[in-house]
Amino acid sequence: MIACLGELGGEDEYRIIQALKEGKITKPLVAWVTGTCAPVLPASVQFGHAGAKADTQKETAQAKNNAFREAGAYVPNSFDDYGDVVRKVYEELVAKGIAQDVIEPEVPKIPADYSKALASGDIRRPTTFICTISDDSGEELLYAGKKISDVLDQKMGIGGVIGLLWFKKELPDYAAKFIELVLQIVADHGPAVSGAHNAIVASCAGKDLISSLCSGLLTIGPRFGGAIDDAAREFKRAKETQMTPEQFVSDMKKKGINIPGIGHKIKSVKNPDKRVQLLIKYARANLPSTELLDYALQVEQLTTAKKGNLILNVDGCIGILFLDLMSSCGAFSKEEIDEIVRLGYLNGLFALGRSIGLIGHILDQKRLGARLYRHPAEDIAYMMPSEEEIQCKRREH
Repeated sequence: MIACLGELGGEDEYRIIQALKEGKITKPLVAWVTGTCAPVLPASVQFGHAGAKADTQKETAQAKNNAFREAGAYVPNSFDDYGDVVRKVYEELVAKGIAQDVIEPEVPKIPADYSKALASGDIRRPTTFICTISDDSGEELLYAGKKISDVLDQKMGIGGVIGLLWFKKELPDYAAKFIELVLQIVADHGPAVSGAHNAIVASCAGKDLISSLCSGLLTIGPRFGGAIDDAAREFKRAKETQMTPEQFVSDMKKKGINIPGIGHKIKSVKNPDKRVQLLIKYARANLPSTELLDYALQVEQLTTAKKGNLILNVDGCIGILFLDLMSSCGAFSKEEIDEIVRLGYLNGLFALGRSIGLIGHILDQKRLGARLYRHPAEDIAYMMPSEEEIQCKRREH
């Protein structure tokens, strides 16, 4: 078939109509001339990009459409019906066997333009990191989705910020204050402990603040400050498996493992650790439950009965009370608590807090102009092998 569209103005369409009348056009012709709305509009209105207009009655769209009908063309009632008439004629041709349905070829899939797809949000660039705790890409820095201005306006404090950036939660006020209490309590414990000692030695060797701080932090582990996670893990296991305090002590003894969070080199029953007392006092007054603390104190009664310095130390107290806090505040699921203990969150509290004291010791040494440290020889037991022992070893080899 032939599909034809014309417009008002001029007489070119009549050449097509004449050809149709003379039989020069043998295919079905579907024709429509646009501009049928011209009579209802003000005079001399121009249509289309060429500014078409009818100067005579013969040039109107209505006259041309009527002429097409009279000549035998298929003319719809309006432009809206044009596609329906094309379909009708096509179906008639198929029914007569003049035309055959054509199977459309499979259209090749053209990949979307990268820049357009990126702009529309359909794709994203591959990333190296994923961050779920903060976002500085917008107008205002966000901590776990919370505007930094709101953090300050609500006076969330360091404890609240740790809640957002570590746990991705807005913690209850008493929980945030507990975190701040922990940071203050563990900030320093004098120059003799291993972390402070290493930081001081590095500072005296002329190392910069960051290097000296790292030297001190690297000593944190199961024997110094790193027992918080271990204590939380072991006491949690004992309580969840419904061990009695006696069974727990016996179980750890059979394994040949010292109970994490129990024992202190200096402090004892007669010389209690004030830091532990302050933590327990706050917990009793503010936490909804101290069930695990009560259990740990029962364990302490058994261990101190054997030796006075086998007390619940500050590491153990922090780990146990943090478990009580998470279990009773309603902000954490059991799965989240398990993950927090597994990933080492709680040791992070000690590392963060103790960094304050380590930096203090480093700056103190620099301010004092301390020189390179050398350990006194009288404090070292030199135990060199004798000549006979050396000769004996040689004969063995």
